[in-house]
Amino acid sequence: MARILAVTWDGGGNVPPLLGITTRLSERGHEVRALGHATQRDAVEATGVAFVPYRHARPWSATGRTSNLRRSRDFLAMFTEAGPARDVADELEGPRAPDLLLVDGMRLSALRAAVRSGLPSVALLHTFRRYVTHDWARGPVGLLATLRGLRPGPLWAAADRVLVATDRGLDPAGRDPSGNTRYTGPIQADPIPADPIHADLRPSAPGAPPTVLVSMSTIFYPRQVTVLQNVLDALAPLDVRVIAATGPEVDPAELRVGPNTELHRHLSHDEVMPTASLLIGHGGHATAMRALAHALPIVTIPLDPHLDHQMIGTAVQESGAGLVLTTGASPVAIRDAARSLIGGGPHRFAAAAVGARIRATDGASAAAEEIEALLRPGRAVTGAAAEPNLDRT
Repeated sequence: MARILAVTWDGGGNVPPLLGITTRLSERGHEVRALGHATQRDAVEATGVAFVPYRHARPWSATGRTSNLRRSRDFLAMFTEAGPARDVADELEGPRAPDLLLVDGMRLSALRAAVRSGLPSVALLHTFRRYVTHDWARGPVGLLATLRGLRPGPLWAAADRVLVATDRGLDPAGRDPSGNTRYTGPIQADPIPADPIHADLRPSAPGAPPTVLVSMSTIFYPRQVTVLQNVLDALAPLDVRVIAATGPEVDPAELRVGPNTELHRHLSHDEVMPTASLLIGHGGHATAMRALAHALPIVTIPLDPHLDHQMIGTAVQESGAGLVLTTGASPVAIRDAARSLIGGGPHRFAAAAVGARIRATDGASAAAEEIEALLRPGRAVTGAAAEPNLDRT
């Protein structure tokens, strides 16, 4: 069995896919360690995987209230910093040196260190490949990374594998994978059985109204409170049961609610989604894929124009499984969208079709098999060997 080093960062939706893979690799007998921010220790160790905190990376937290300017500045610094490469270099020494490195594809200096190590290297993309390779890599992060010698495209091309943990049918880039790219399907902590989920209204007690789940991320966004309030105002007059998760940074006391609404700071989606009729969310990849796996239609209200929220919402809408609104959508617009998706209709069959596709794929096992293939003697190298001049990035 192999020793594997997984490199991550504390960003919310990027963490479950990596932990899903490391857990599966550990179950298969591999010795796995995860290198990440100190705030990730509990989440990593809860899966049984050993944790190593960064020693040279800058402090980072994805939570906490901050301005758009400060948030953008912190993201730029975190994605392009050199410290993680030093931490990877440290882990390459000694008797527990890894045989393979699995690196979050946005942790650029760590990925470069992995590629330069000469060991098999795998980059993990936790959302749509189209977003990462176009919007993210060609935006401010990509420009600054290029100035710092961390041009994203050549780094991904130099890895032996790029694993994309999403539904290929929804990803706008899914029809055009590069030679070292493999789609695993969404990687979820507890895969839902592949049994069919009916596209009609969800079961409820006789005479009980349908349930609407509202979830606007565990990470704080500057417009989060305003959007949440607009959603709650929109749903208050409807004959529905509203279950809303505010996240750790929004105090439920800040929000006014109707008599049909339950507010929670923390909420297990799997306790609600099996009997819900609709999700209203921000377009976070992990939540959207989980909702679709449960065959739930989605109203998406993006919270950050620079992240993948808009692309995910648009992809869900184009599949027929939901609607995407603007961040400033009024309560009336949100109410109209919710009404149109709560009842039966083609959107339910579209959500059921996408959900069946997601449930049919065990993303963690597919990723583990790709990684194990790189550990076999005589493995085919499609990345690093094809990019010998990485120093030119």
